[in-house]
Amino acid sequence: MNQLGRAIEAALFAAEEPMSVDALAGFLGDAEKSEVRETLKELAQTYEKRGVHLVERGKRWHFETAPDLAHLLRKEREQVRRLSRAATEVLAIIAYHEPVSRAEIESIRGVQTSGGTLDVLMEAGWVKIAGRREVPGRPTIYATTPEFLDHFGLASRRDLPGIAELRATGLLDPVDDVYDELVGEDEQPSDEIDERGGAV
Repeated sequence: MNQLGRAIEAALFAAEEPMSVDALAGFLGDAEKSEVRETLKELAQTYEKRGVHLVERGKRWHFETAPDLAHLLRKEREQVRRLSRAATEVLAIIAYHEPVSRAEIESIRGVQTSGGTLDVLMEAGWVKIAGRREVPGRPTIYATTPEFLDHFGLASRRDLPGIAELRATGLLDPVDDVYDELVGEDEQPSDEIDERGGAV
């Protein structure tokens, strides 16, 4: 392992939060971003068979316990409250259509969404306020967080189950119909989704 690899390894072990390529390059002084990115990939391969893995989640890198060993480190603790069906639906809508407003979520679901449901998702750290829609009333819009990707083991939203895959099960057709009506035939959604389920 070269000196840059050792420095990146040390920085990530000491970091309190996952770090992006830009953050690592800045932390290491004069390191080239392309070299940092390539070294991270090499380090990830080096750690593939070890007890900890180097992984990328939402364009940020960190070490985590190998999945097959995670059970060894779990402590006995109170069962975390499961998400309600409403919260699960809202989270899925935000993940596939972000950024999205509460009114848009309600149009897609076909029912009103309580503010408490969004509060639960934000308290869990999976959803954040992403700004305001530039339309009359300037409604708040919501998006998922890097913590959402990390919790579900996703490198990016492109790793969400594919739209075609979900449509084949018949689960997505009603959502698609309502969403098409919402955005209109001549209007494109602000964050289009490709057939694999990722943003384009």
